[in-house]
Amino acid sequence: MKALPWHLVLIVACGVSLLPIAWMVGTAFKFQDEIFTSFLSPIPHRPTLSNFLYVWDRIPFARYFFNSLVVAALVTAVQLVTATLAAYGFTQFRFPGREFLFYAVVASMLVPVQVTMLPNYLVVARLGWLDSYAGLMAPHLAEAMGIFLLRQAFRSVPASLVEAARLEGATHLQVIRKVFIPNLRPVFIALGILVFINTWNEYLWPLLVIKDENMFTLPLALQLFVSEEGGTSWGPMMAAATLAALPPLLAYWVAQRYVVQTFLSAGIKG
Repeated sequence: MKALPWHLVLIVACGVSLLPIAWMVGTAFKFQDEIFTSFLSPIPHRPTLSNFLYVWDRIPFARYFFNSLVVAALVTAVQLVTATLAAYGFTQFRFPGREFLFYAVVASMLVPVQVTMLPNYLVVARLGWLDSYAGLMAPHLAEAMGIFLLRQAFRSVPASLVEAARLEGATHLQVIRKVFIPNLRPVFIALGILVFINTWNEYLWPLLVIKDENMFTLPLALQLFVSEEGGTSWGPMMAAATLAALPPLLAYWVAQRYVVQTFLSAGIKG
């Protein structure tokens, strides 16, 4: 009974968090005249797909979806590789300044993204990567959060396993592939999902480096669509938002237990 008030608070918090998503999805399936007559109800009385068909005909949605998918998938794959190699180095090699370098990496998470955005833009522009996939991906290929999470996870693997593999002649890459990845698969899955969702939802950086509409990612395309519709076509706008939110929501739903376990484990180990 002592936990009942906390459960009620959590239920209310979940309801407040989920209501905008329910309203977005429900509005996407409503006719325009029904949206404001049943404004507070997320359930459509006469479900329709007309808003989705309108969005599909109005903008090259498949092209924007493809751009977001390519960028998010490649950034996720490369960032998993860079974070794995960095975490392995911080846990398996002893060298002067190791702890200082690790805490410097962790401290970089506190730097606002707006501070690094201008230097990153100048580098990308100097390399001629504006309006390209390389320009969209370059600043996100190695980030401190992934290194921190994997370093904490690598420390949980018994040193005897690594030593046994090394005594049998395994190289460092073989140790990563045969010892760390099989034992820490949930952590890798959780990190991959988080990186994919963050990259998929990125708005500021693509807004800065992409001017060619053919290279727009979905967040930019949504903003363009809302501007062209004048901010009044709520049904099509919610249909577009629903389609854009579907991949990250599905990814998180599939791997949510891995994400929660990873953050709890990293927090406990400190």
